[in-house]
Amino acid sequence: MIIAPLKRLKNKMGKYFVPVLLTLFFLIISGILFSSVHQNDTNYQEGQVAEESIRANKTAENTPVTNQKKELAAEAVVPEYTYQEEISSEQHDLIEQLFDMIDGVRKDSAEENEERREDAEDSDSVNEVTEDEKMAAMKKELEQVDGDDLNFYQKIPDDFYRIAFDLSQDDLAQVKEESLSIIDQQMTEQIQQEDLSEARQDAEQQVEGLDLSSEQREAVSYLVDEGIIVNTFLNEQKTDELKQEAEDSVQPVMIYQGEIIVREGSQIDSSAIQKLNVLGMTEKNQSFFPFVAIILVSLLQIIVLLYFTHPLKSKDERENQLVFYVVAMTLSIVFMKFFQLFQTEAIAYIPLFFPAAFIPLILNLFINRRSGILAAAFQVVLASFIFYESVGTNVLPIILISYMFSGLLGTLLPRKRISHQGQQSLLWIVVFPFLVSIVLLVLQGVNFADSQTWIALACSLAGSILSLLMGVGLYQFIELMVTDDSDIVLNELSNPNHPMLKKLLEEAPGTYHHSMMVANLSANAVAEIGGRTLLTRVACYYHDIGKLKHANFFVENLPQGAENPHNFLLPEDSKQIIFGHVTDGVAVLEKEKMPQMVIDICQQHHGTTLMKFFYVKAKERNSKITEEDFRYPGPIPQTKEAGVVSIADSCEAAVRAMDEPTNEKIKEFVSNLMTDRMLDGQLDDAQLTLKELKIIKKSLIDGLCSTFHSRIKYPKMESEAEKMKEEQERSGQ
Repeated sequence: MIIAPLKRLKNKMGKYFVPVLLTLFFLIISGILFSSVHQNDTNYQEGQVAEESIRANKTAENTPVTNQKKELAAEAVVPEYTYQEEISSEQHDLIEQLFDMIDGVRKDSAEENEERREDAEDSDSVNEVTEDEKMAAMKKELEQVDGDDLNFYQKIPDDFYRIAFDLSQDDLAQVKEESLSIIDQQMTEQIQQEDLSEARQDAEQQVEGLDLSSEQREAVSYLVDEGIIVNTFLNEQKTDELKQEAEDSVQPVMIYQGEIIVREGSQIDSSAIQKLNVLGMTEKNQSFFPFVAIILVSLLQIIVLLYFTHPLKSKDERENQLVFYVVAMTLSIVFMKFFQLFQTEAIAYIPLFFPAAFIPLILNLFINRRSGILAAAFQVVLASFIFYESVGTNVLPIILISYMFSGLLGTLLPRKRISHQGQQSLLWIVVFPFLVSIVLLVLQGVNFADSQTWIALACSLAGSILSLLMGVGLYQFIELMVTDDSDIVLNELSNPNHPMLKKLLEEAPGTYHHSMMVANLSANAVAEIGGRTLLTRVACYYHDIGKLKHANFFVENLPQGAENPHNFLLPEDSKQIIFGHVTDGVAVLEKEKMPQMVIDICQQHHGTTLMKFFYVKAKERNSKITEEDFRYPGPIPQTKEAGVVSIADSCEAAVRAMDEPTNEKIKEFVSNLMTDRMLDGQLDDAQLTLKELKIIKKSLIDGLCSTFHSRIKYPKMESEAEKMKEEQERSGQ
């Protein structure tokens, strides 16, 4: 049930009620969230003094700074060079080959000269092989060399060859030896392009220090100058890879949402402007992503809520749950927004004052645990929008985790009145959430000498205590608005001065007394199995209210010695009167707008049991009569409370009618009656277990035995009473 005005509105709007409700919910949630993420248009300029602290409106990479760091990292990479050791041996072999060719030309020239001498008639006029001829022969030798080697030999000047042909064989051999020695020595070192000149200079100095003729030193110099070459080369591919690795190792420079770019009263410098440009905050247009997120989260909550309530078969129950959840979550987000308005850098933890456990707790108690968990989850999601300005700071994680933990713990409490749970509610709602807040603060390395830490702890503790106090204090008022059998209503109905109870006492005193007895028996039994005691008691007070219509046709209301009026009626007429006390009672209770559970117990307290006495009488008169004609209309008890009342009602009436009831008789009767009711299927829908039935039976037997036990007459007490009576009569005379 919902409060009466809203119920009338629901009936009036019909099928449009839920769409309108959810649309309003969407608009309210979106509007409140929009006010939190919306920022005024700004136009920051360098040199401007910030009127308030400027925080980053989103998390983004500071790309220019990141690229600058990558360039520096790449420049810091040492180029990778590769030393080719085989070049040294290649150069050595080339020199060796050069001298072999020179030796060959010299040998050929010598043989040619010998032949010319033998052919000459006059030895004095022999034309020996000239230098040019030797050079030409050398050129022919070089033509036989591979292209790569030829390039090396061509770099050696002709002067070297002329000197080589002029030198004696021993001097040439000395040139060869010294050249190879110097070249091999220099080529063992890593020679890069920029080191080549220095290496050749070192070699020239070595040549100058040789004990050789000038021609020999000149020849050696020619060979050293060409023989010493670069043997260490830049590995561009490897170097590029190293540079890429260096760039990749640079962590992106991030600007986190909520980060303070410029503090209040500080000047906006070029670095701050650069960050604001990256964030797009120097432009007047805002990012639309937060607003899209608001729409999505609002729609998501509505979709989840509809999916959550869809399995419910009852339309009223489904709509009631929707209304309760929508109202509860609207209040929750309004409370969060209220605390966000007071949040400043000085008191950043003020949102911890929000009673995060209250809404999930109430939903758990009045709807079900799943709805409480759902509310706890969405409270955290919505809080991330409400406290949008704190995103990226250490404050927001503490707020969100505290909300989630407090909300979930609120749903773990048993689904009964919170004021009856005492220490358990204190632990789950106050102590444990407060301890978690301490853990979160310690995790972030807070300083307990800092006033901010103590403000955070105080707000967290106050928020937890506020959740508990609101849960205890507002429970009965929430119950009054959303149910028709709240404790306030039931206490009012249990007042003996209630007009209907007074009327029952005056017009049907026997029924009144019977109802009180049944109420005591039923309430005690229901308490034993953990049912709703007060509701059961009140339902018993009114369960026979229908007997007012024909009070004297019920035996408990007949005066002493009066004859039973049913002796003058046909069984069928008696049946209608007896059956009528159920239907008449339901009509009276509905007219008085009694709680539905009270009406249900009145309607179900006889179930579909057989009215045996009148059935037997009718059967004697008409054999065609069936049991179905003399069974109560029902339905059978649908709740534990109704099942207990149906048993207690029959037991009390039967035991009252017993002649000299004893404990054994009462015990046997209650056991037989409960067995008969189970065999007759009267308790099939009452949701009572065998263990609970055993507890109920014991409770009823104890209650009936204590009420209807046989009383022993004590002679001494009787004689004293007679003496007191005689004294009163004498004093009266």
